[in-house]
Amino acid sequence: MYPNLYYFFKDIFGVEWEWARFLNSFGFFVALAFLAAAFFLTKSLQQLEKKGFLKPLEEKRIIGKPASVVELLTNGLLGFFMGYKIIGAFLAAGEDGLNPQEFIFSGEGNWGTGLLLGLFFAGLKWYEKNKQKMPKPEERIIRVWPHERVGDMTIMAAVFGFGGAKFFHNLENWNDFVSDPIGALLSFSGLTFYGGLICAAIAIILYSKRKKISIRHLVDSFASALMIAYAIGRIGCQVSGDGDWGIPNSAYAADEYGKVYLADRAAFTKAVAHHPEYVWREFGTIRVDSVPHLAVKAPFFLPTGLFAYTYPHNVNSVGIKLADCNNAEHCNYLPLPVFPTPLYETMVCGLFFILLLFLRKKLVIPGMLFSIYLVMNGLERFLVEKIRVNTKYTDLPFQPTQAELISISLILIGIGLMVYFSRYSKRLNA
Repeated sequence: MYPNLYYFFKDIFGVEWEWARFLNSFGFFVALAFLAAAFFLTKSLQQLEKKGFLKPLEEKRIIGKPASVVELLTNGLLGFFMGYKIIGAFLAAGEDGLNPQEFIFSGEGNWGTGLLLGLFFAGLKWYEKNKQKMPKPEERIIRVWPHERVGDMTIMAAVFGFGGAKFFHNLENWNDFVSDPIGALLSFSGLTFYGGLICAAIAIILYSKRKKISIRHLVDSFASALMIAYAIGRIGCQVSGDGDWGIPNSAYAADEYGKVYLADRAAFTKAVAHHPEYVWREFGTIRVDSVPHLAVKAPFFLPTGLFAYTYPHNVNSVGIKLADCNNAEHCNYLPLPVFPTPLYETMVCGLFFILLLFLRKKLVIPGMLFSIYLVMNGLERFLVEKIRVNTKYTDLPFQPTQAELISISLILIGIGLMVYFSRYSKRLNA
C-alpha cells in the first residue's frame, strides 16, 4: 500500500523524500478523477454543440476594468494560504514526528512563503487585468458555450461533492461522529460516493438551469465522465487502503508480515480468536460465526491478491502491526485477508465506461444515456455491497446498508427515466 507518495517513491525508486509524505495517494487519484471527468465532459458537450443540441448563452461583461480590491485580496489570500500551508508543509516535512494531516488543520505554517506567494498571486491578477485595461471600460455581449463552463462545474462538483460525501458518511457512521465530531469532519478519510454525487448533482443542475443549458443533454454528457471518474477514484481507495475493502475471505490466512497464504476454516477461526480487539472494532462481535465472510479460492491463473488482500501500510492504520515495520505511522495490516472490492469496482466501471462511450453514438433520445448510467451504477454498487464491510440499518427489513438503499433507488429512477424519455420522445415525433 502507498498511503502517500513517500512510500511509493521509497518502494519503487529506493529514495526517501520526506516532502512526498504530504502527497496523499487517495487525493492524487481523486484529482486525476476530476481531470478525467472534466476532459470527457468537455468533449461530450462539444460534440452536442456541433450537432446543434446545445446553444451558447449571451452574457454582458465589462471589458477593460482594472483589478478591483476584492479581486486582489481574493487572489492574495489564496496565494497566502498555499504558501503558508501547502509549501510550508513541504518545508517542514523532514521534522520528526510531524503528522501531515494534523499540520494542515493546525495553526502552524510558514509566514515567509505565505506572504511571498500571496503578493505573487495578487501581482499576477493585477498584471493580467492591467494588460486588458482600457481608457474607458466597455460593456460587451459575449457568447459562452456550455463546454466553456466545465471549469465552474468541476469546482462546484469538488466543493459540493466533498461536503456531501462527508455529510452522508457521518450520517451513516453517526456514533463515530458523535464521539469525535471535529476529527470526523476534518479527516481526509471517510467519504461516501453517493453523498457526493447527490449534492454535486443538485448544485450543478441548479447552476445549469440558470445558464439555460439543456439538462437532458447535460446529464447524458456527464454519464461517461462520472463513470470513468468513479473507476479512477476507486484506484485511489485500493492504492491507499482507505477502508473501502470487502469482507474477509476465509479461504486464506495471513502471516505476521501481511503475506497471504491458502488456509482452511480452522485457520480463520484461530485468527479471529487471536485478534479480538481488531475483530470487535471492525465487525462489532468476537464470535467467529457472526463475522461476515466468504471462502473463495483464486483460480490458478489469477493472482491471489485479486481474492484476498491484507492492505499492509493502509492509510488509516487499521489492523495490527507488521512484524518488519519500524515507521511511526502506517505500519498496520489486516490479520483477516479481505476481498479487494475497490479493485473490482475499478474493473467493472472501466468496462461500463467503454460501453457508455459506445452507446453514446447509438442512442438518439436525450436523457436515455444518463438513465442507463444510473442503472449501471446502482447495479454495480448494490452487488459489491454484498461483500463489503459497511454499516447496516438493523431496524429495517433485510438490514440494508445506506449504499444499498441509494443504489436500489438509482436503479428504479433509471428505469423510470428510460420509460419517461422513451414515451416523451414518441409524443414529440407523433
